[in-house]
Amino acid sequence: MIPMFTLIVLQLIGEVISRSCGLPIPGAVIGLILLYLLLWTGRINSDDLGATTGFLHQNLGLLFVPAGVGVIAYLPMIVDEWAILLATILVSVVATLAVTGLVMSQLARSESVVAEPAEGGA
Repeated sequence: MIPMFTLIVLQLIGEVISRSCGLPIPGAVIGLILLYLLLWTGRINSDDLGATTGFLHQNLGLLFVPAGVGVIAYLPMIVDEWAILLATILVSVVATLAVTGLVMSQLARSESVVAEPAEGGA
């Protein structure tokens, strides 16, 4: 019970920070950053969160029910604007793949430079 409370409080703190500072970052993301910092500094034990996160992971499908209901509620708008939605999804997928490919190629290049032995070494 306490780990679930901890996760909810961290999300609440993230929401408060996001709204009070006018940040364009969702409060849930700020809450995750706070959770990471608390885990990294050792103020929260990751073993304590294991049962709660396992439960959430096992029931993840239930968390998509509100999104599905939202899609059904806005179905007439989706039918009217399907071309714009499709174009937006395609552009975002291509952009994501392109950026991911560029980042991976840069990381692979920098890793290969580090892995090469120095010339004239012993």
